[in-house]
Amino acid sequence: MAALVDAARAPSFPAEIALVLSDRGDAGGLALARQAGIATAAIDPKIYAGRDEFEAAMQAMLGIHRIELICLAGFMRILSAPFVDRWRGRLINIHPSLLPAFRGLDTHARAIAAGARQHGCTVHFVEPEVDSGPVVAQASLAIAPGESAQDLSERVLKLEHALYPEALAQVAASLARRESATGLR
Repeated sequence: MAALVDAARAPSFPAEIALVLSDRGDAGGLALARQAGIATAAIDPKIYAGRDEFEAAMQAMLGIHRIELICLAGFMRILSAPFVDRWRGRLINIHPSLLPAFRGLDTHARAIAAGARQHGCTVHFVEPEVDSGPVVAQASLAIAPGESAQDLSERVLKLEHALYPEALAQVAASLARRESATGLR
């Protein structure tokens, strides 16, 4: 999230970070966003009767802030198919592997255990099936012999910080061109 906020400060960047929303009130990104003058919201899923109500609250907050594109960054909840469908083509995520390899959690340890030579990260459009959407961009690196999952994680995180802003710029510019061509706002 910090990398997206930093990139969006550039006048030529084709997107504005208008809201940082979290499902945890203690998320570090909320404080960082507040310091940057960005609106924040924390929606605690525990106070809702279920996922539908929680997602309705998120949707309401997104609507209040007139959000047009969602970038997931550390949001570790699986979103429902109706929520994902509502945002289809305007909901992206970053995943710490070269999808379709190593969907889900513990990607670095799994890549090492599998003997993979390359690893990296993927920005993709979100689909109802976890880590399955169309790829926007990927960045890779070689796994060093004997490298630990922690060391690999740290190196991949650096790739993520470079790749996600580039991918967001690409998606935002594409959406802006599409809206301009159809006369939508």
